[in-house]
Amino acid sequence: MKPAIILDDKQWVAIEDIALIAKQQQPLELSDSEDFIQKINQGAAFIDSLLEEEGCVYGVTTGYGDSCTVPIPLQDVSELSKHLFTFHGCGLGAFFSPQQTRAILAARLVSLAQGFSGVRYLLLQRLSQLLTHDILPKIPQEGSVGASGDLTPLSYVAAVLAGEREVWHNNEYQAADQVLRQHQLPPLTLKPKEGLAIMNGTAVMTALACLAYQRAEYLSRLCSRITSLVSIATAGNAYHFDERLFQVKPHNGQQKIAARIRQDLHPDTTPRNNNRLQDRYSIRCAPHIIGVLEDALPFFRQLIENELNSANDNPIVDAEDQHILHGGHFYGGHIAFAMDSMKTAVANLADLLDRQMALLMDPKFNHGLAANLSGAKAEQAALNHGFKAVQIAVSAWAAEALKHTMPASVFSRSTECHNQDKVSMGTIAARDCLRIIELTEQCAAAMLIAAVQGVEMRKPDTLTANIQSTILELRKHIAFLSVDRALDKELRHCMTLIQNQHWPLYE
Repeated sequence: MKPAIILDDKQWVAIEDIALIAKQQQPLELSDSEDFIQKINQGAAFIDSLLEEEGCVYGVTTGYGDSCTVPIPLQDVSELSKHLFTFHGCGLGAFFSPQQTRAILAARLVSLAQGFSGVRYLLLQRLSQLLTHDILPKIPQEGSVGASGDLTPLSYVAAVLAGEREVWHNNEYQAADQVLRQHQLPPLTLKPKEGLAIMNGTAVMTALACLAYQRAEYLSRLCSRITSLVSIATAGNAYHFDERLFQVKPHNGQQKIAARIRQDLHPDTTPRNNNRLQDRYSIRCAPHIIGVLEDALPFFRQLIENELNSANDNPIVDAEDQHILHGGHFYGGHIAFAMDSMKTAVANLADLLDRQMALLMDPKFNHGLAANLSGAKAEQAALNHGFKAVQIAVSAWAAEALKHTMPASVFSRSTECHNQDKVSMGTIAARDCLRIIELTEQCAAAMLIAAVQGVEMRKPDTLTANIQSTILELRKHIAFLSVDRALDKELRHCMTLIQNQHWPLYE
């Protein structure tokens, strides 16, 4: 396990950090430096001083949203946070996975640690302790419009801190108050700004975006390797990836993909008797297709990491200069755009893989391989169908991925008495993006198995170390398909290998 990230108001947290925390491969610890503790507590003290002076602060001495014109009597202010997480307890749909929930807790903690949310250091400690003890709020996935942040899903975090609702702990759902008692963690009575500070932010969509980015980046590399395998299997023209060719159209990502494929192929892998000058687009244009995602990744990183390392609730509490700043930092427009854009780029990879699978299966286009890559011997050929059904499944997965590319961010709805009259839909975009990534990983798992079979059937004279390594590693887990067998368990296993980034591609 990697050394702990020590979180304070100066620590820049990267996408990879969130992914490692989510996978329990790196712990997150809260700084105990006096300066940091003082900065955090200063915000909570400033809120207290305003209450003593009967100041007006949104969500502290007023109702929420459209109810901001409703004053809250000072004797009732302490009850406001409880009411906030209580009436937002209306989420539905599937629940976020443990990995996703850890990412959500980490993302919220990073934002609150910026020191502009008016919460106590104790609150940050308690969020950190949930991660340390792996006490994970049971959070429904559906119910957020992405502004005012992820209110409904994050209400389940606030409620758990107060000892309510359920948590995932020790591989089962349990009552939150019981689990907190087991770990000597008294439920918190949330102070006036604390419920709003937990809920009124972009932690859910940002956490999902971090996980999506990490998986999409690996898919870019994996699809490069699969393209190399398909080129070899179909006796393709290795010169399609020549460095001089790509110098005249200098998109950086496109050049990077071509360079990866060049690492995998010898120029002399193009058969000498091959009179085919040009392969079909799904091979020849693969750098141009995968390269779009590769070129977009740095921009996505900038948007996601800026959001992650920001104070994104409302109002912003500037305790040092004694200001309460009312604004809209809960708005998830940047994450929504990143996720909607990533959806399209990744779905294009699923479509590419589907087209490459079609080339491999069809004897009219695979240049001498058996139909459907059947490895059956001649006397069994009539009975066996190779990867025929797998190709159909890949087409289904690719089609579903493409169907989900409709951008969520353009479906803003006016809601909450027209107070939230323009919303980001960032959480829906992030959930859609993760679904597209999963479907593309399914296509990649099938294609990796099929492409390796195609290379072995082609029996080329030479293979680079990269290609040999991929083949040998796959064969440790999945055998050559010589006669028909159900492949679902092997496909699922290959999916797990992909999601764990098992193959160290182009490091």
